Amino acid sequence: MFKITKITSLIIVAIALFSSVEGYSQTKEKDKDKKAVVSKREAARRGLHKRDSLMRSLNRSDTSINSLLQRIEQYTTTFNQIKNNLAEGLDTADVSEQLPQVAKRLDKIAKITDSHKASTLRYLFVIRDNLDRIQDRLEESQSDLDDINTKLVQNQKDLIKFAKDTTLKTVPYDSLARRTFFTQLKTVKILWHRIDSVNRVALLKVNLLQDKASVSYTKALDEDDQIDAKISGFATKALSGETSYIWSPDRQYNDFSSAFNSTVRLNNLLLGYFIKSQPATHFIGIIFLVLVFIWIIYTRSKALKNHEDSEKLFNEANYICKRPVISSLLMVTVIVPYFYNHPPTVLLEGFFLLSMVLALILIRKEIPKDSFNFLIGLFALAFGYSISNLFIEISNVDRYLVFALSILSIALAFSLYKKYKKSPEQHLPNTGLALQVFIALQGLSLILNITGRFSLAKIAGVTAVFNLWLVVTLFLVIRIIIQGLYLQFQIKRSPNSIINWIDYNLVQKKFKKTLILIGSLLWLFFLLQNLNIDDWASDNLHDIFTQKQAVGDSSFTLGGFIVFIFVIWLSSIVSKVISYLFDISAQRVTDLSVLKRKNRTSALIIRIGVFSVGFLLAVAASGFPIDKLTIIISAFGVGIGFGLQNIVNNLVSGLIMAFEKPINIGDVIQVDGHMGTMREIGIRASKVVTGDGSEVIIPNGDFISHQVINWTLSNSNRQIDLRIITAYGVDIAKVKDLLKNLLINHDDIMTTPAPAVLVNNVSESAIEFKVLFWVADINKTGEIKSKILAEIYSTIDREQIPLPSTQKDIKLFLPDGTPVDNQFLNPGSEGTKSGSKKGFKENPPDPGQ
Repeated sequence: MFKITKITSLIIVAIALFSSVEGYSQTKEKDKDKKAVVSKREAARRGLHKRDSLMRSLNRSDTSINSLLQRIEQYTTTFNQIKNNLAEGLDTADVSEQLPQVAKRLDKIAKITDSHKASTLRYLFVIRDNLDRIQDRLEESQSDLDDINTKLVQNQKDLIKFAKDTTLKTVPYDSLARRTFFTQLKTVKILWHRIDSVNRVALLKVNLLQDKASVSYTKALDEDDQIDAKISGFATKALSGETSYIWSPDRQYNDFSSAFNSTVRLNNLLLGYFIKSQPATHFIGIIFLVLVFIWIIYTRSKALKNHEDSEKLFNEANYICKRPVISSLLMVTVIVPYFYNHPPTVLLEGFFLLSMVLALILIRKEIPKDSFNFLIGLFALAFGYSISNLFIEISNVDRYLVFALSILSIALAFSLYKKYKKSPEQHLPNTGLALQVFIALQGLSLILNITGRFSLAKIAGVTAVFNLWLVVTLFLVIRIIIQGLYLQFQIKRSPNSIINWIDYNLVQKKFKKTLILIGSLLWLFFLLQNLNIDDWASDNLHDIFTQKQAVGDSSFTLGGFIVFIFVIWLSSIVSKVISYLFDISAQRVTDLSVLKRKNRTSALIIRIGVFSVGFLLAVAASGFPIDKLTIIISAFGVGIGFGLQNIVNNLVSGLIMAFEKPINIGDVIQVDGHMGTMREIGIRASKVVTGDGSEVIIPNGDFISHQVINWTLSNSNRQIDLRIITAYGVDIAKVKDLLKNLLINHDDIMTTPAPAVLVNNVSESAIEFKVLFWVADINKTGEIKSKILAEIYSTIDREQIPLPSTQKDIKLFLPDGTPVDNQFLNPGSEGTKSGSKKGFKENPPDPGQ
């Protein structure tokens, strides 16, 4: 039983083990199958990732090579552009050529200013002006070099950027792309090496030029400071006196040869530099000479050719007609020096002496002999002062020369002044005053020279002589311009030329005043130059004009205020010129068409428009804030409310008339009992010219508020109404036919509307006819009416048409037996006359008889 149980247990255990082993094997096989599935899945996934990575890698390689090739292409384009710019060359030729010359000029100026003490402010200012020009030139050169350097630095940055570009070190995967990439990269590198070397050389060259320009500029500033120091110390030295009294000369000023040599060197230096430094101004001066010469020669030849009275032309334009070349040269030599900014003294004096010679030639036979001899002596004095004014060092010889010139000047002027006192009418106006000022300045120069203040003495003497001569030359230039204007008006032109419309006398008067004003300003400028205070005056005026002044919350400058006034004045001048041109066109044109009259009326709109634009420009130019105009407008509104109603009313009425044009220039109007022709429509009032020649000024408001009759608003036609009275019993049809035929056949009477003859009234003793007809021009109404009345009278007399008689029959009733006086019955007897004188009383008939 035990064995059976044991065997059964073993069998059960075996079965269990077998089952477990089988289950384990099955589980293991399942696990193996599961792992196989997982490994396959993982392998597939990994293969997928690998292929994906490969594809992405391939894609990245393609994208990279395209980007690299594009970048190389960009570098190639940039380098080629740099190469082309460098191949054109640097714009430094002028700078390279000018810098050595500038350095030499600075060395010469430094040597002169260090070794000599200039005796005149004029030369100190001229040297400083030359230094200022050198500084301006160097500033321009530095600016040009900076621009070039900026471009070269940018080129270098682009070149360095290429050298540091790490993306170009990427190697493409594809062999074909790799070969293409390396080929283009090699080409770009070769180009880069060439351009980099050229750009570095150019950059080095520009840097060297910049260093030279900076050194020269610093040296010019140092020399300018040194000249400023001498100028600032000149006044103190001149007032205190450079030397002792004239009878005890200083030995340090005995070296005349040194002063002469240094003067020659400095003048040559300044003149040479000036001629080379301003070619544009020289060219403008030559063009001005050519234009003046052509204008004078052409005007003279045309006027002499077309004008009948050549003797009158020679009297009115004696300078141009007799000496046209001398007149042209004189005008140029007087005006051209003002084209330059602080030219050297030697150049100014050359122009000035030449203008004196030309003036003497021009007026040799035009002025009295005493005045001409004085000008000859004055020319000699001016020549001596010109030589003295060129010296840059004080010398005793120069001092004695100025002393002698002062004495001769006083003697010469005093001699002419005595002759002027005897016959002032033979000399130019204000000759006495000019001589008095001249003698006073020369006396001051003499005193200053004696007391050792030689520089001030020379300034006073030079100013007296040169400015007196300048008065003469400017006077002649103004005369030449006026004469040229006169000849311009004598040239024959077409009837429609605008010159024929302008009144020469009016233009001459206005233009002469303008020329005198300009000449006075030029003379004042030359006076300040001779006194060597032109820069001082300019600096002080600039400070005064630019200094801000505060009024409440607003600020302004005196210069802005002057600009405001000047622009307003200029706009008023322009508006007046426009008005004048419209007026003269109205006087020249005889066709009073409606369109032309309206165009003339538009002058008011143009004037107001010009003035308004001028006002806005003046406000803008003066720097006044535009927003502050509201304050002015508000104040203007208050003024209107208190007392400017009539003025504003007339102004607005003028604008209404200008825009609506109910009345035009040239219209025949009737307002407030005044009938006449509209001459001018102004801003505030208008002018009406009546038939008797009087000009009635009517406020513009009256044309709007009152009843106005405009006879020529639409056209210039006018109807004439005549009354013809004939005796009772005439043939009415015959009279009407005669009158109508007379009107129809008349050339001055319009056919449309046709003339008419009407019976107006029939009385016991007469028949009245009304004659109506139209004329085309209202200005010919009186003339045509007179002609028609005369022709009607001739027709009535020829056709023997009776007119009503004013004779009265008197019936006299006398008592029976009363004798009748034959003299009373005879109308021509003395008794009748006597009776008529006494007054004969007529007795009415007795109704009972």
